[in-house]
Amino acid sequence: MEIRQLNYFIAVAEERHFGRAAKRLHMAQPPLSQQIRQLEEQLGVRLLNRTTRRVELTAAGQALLDRGRQIVNAVGTLRADVYQVGQGASGVLRVGFSGSATYGVMPPIVRLAKQVLPGLSLNLHGEMLTPAMEAGLRDGTLDAALLRPPIASQEIDYRIVTREALIVALPSFSALAMDRPVAVHELQDQEFISYPPESVLYRTTAGLCREAGFQPRITQVISETSTMLSFVAAGSGVAILPASVRALQLEGVVYRDIEQAPEVELAVAWRREDRSSLLQSFLDVVGTATKDLPNRTPSPPGS
Repeated sequence: MEIRQLNYFIAVAEERHFGRAAKRLHMAQPPLSQQIRQLEEQLGVRLLNRTTRRVELTAAGQALLDRGRQIVNAVGTLRADVYQVGQGASGVLRVGFSGSATYGVMPPIVRLAKQVLPGLSLNLHGEMLTPAMEAGLRDGTLDAALLRPPIASQEIDYRIVTREALIVALPSFSALAMDRPVAVHELQDQEFISYPPESVLYRTTAGLCREAGFQPRITQVISETSTMLSFVAAGSGVAILPASVRALQLEGVVYRDIEQAPEVELAVAWRREDRSSLLQSFLDVVGTATKDLPNRTPSPPGS
């Protein structure tokens, strides 16, 4: 028995008429009748009782109609699923991302992935530092990552998706919380809340302060961006963060531009050897979702 024969039989059984079934199937009636006879011979039972005006199902025909519909639907679903997997539109992708990416980049990526890759399940791992994401990509626990270069491993490719200026988060009662940009040297007497030393933003902040002539007085080291801002709101210090964090509005925190602020990059990264269509589809989504973000400057992979 072939799926094609099942489709022929279902059409005849539902129409109760060979002529209407042939029209529905866009074929002539004689070959359709021949296919049904062959099917009955293969199964060794009569499926239809034919009259000059109508076709009636036998008990065996009714059983085949009920099961046949299930089989045809299952085959159709299987074909669609296999096609989606082949086109990179279905499956599970494990994606790590930095804490600050939560507020600017990840929302449009997740929204677009849901629209254009409905069969894709994203297993998201947030608030990760670049070294941890590099390790995850190398050992296969992550398939892709939104991280901040530089990247040390030669096993990883990446593409810059955004560049954004640094800003300072201040307690709302701070004397520096006026409506103007803050010069870095004005932060000399402030206590700093910082990411851990292995993070790119820790090194960037330390370098920025050194250029202004002082060493930052780091009193709190916190990995999670939202927790850092909670400490800022509590008056525990200031934090230097990417501008996209402005999207997180927290009572007690004000954001101010930094005079002549440097930019930090955010990149999508993946294992160089991973050529899966699912990954490629996700990378396309990332590119489309981030192309209109502020301060984005296209850059070739690995640059």
